Amino acid sequence: MSDQPANDIVIEPVWLVEATYAPDAAEARVPFRPEHLAGIEARKAAGVIIEAGAFMDVSATIIIVRAADEAEAIAIVSDDVYLRNGIWVELRARRFGRVSRAG
Repeated sequence: MSDQPANDIVIEPVWLVEATYAPDAAEARVPFRPEHLAGIEARKAAGVIIEAGAFMDVSATIIIVRAADEAEAIAIVSDDVYLRNGIWVELRARRFGRVSRAG
């Protein structure tokens, strides 16, 4: 068995960013949520964010972004209204291999 993917499969190097919520985030995020969701959707439309979503227990959000390095990945997410207003309290980024089809 080879470690190489099939010819039509590619591994895209991206960044998985985890944003940890403040303890009171479920209530505190309400006035900022429309702006937050619009920002996520705009970056998805631009191809910068691949996917985003939160754990249902409101403990953290996962955002998969296209970025050159960890600093850029964090910078992309740092501009979010949730971080600016204390809804998110910590950001961490890890290199992630996204599986997709070529072409």
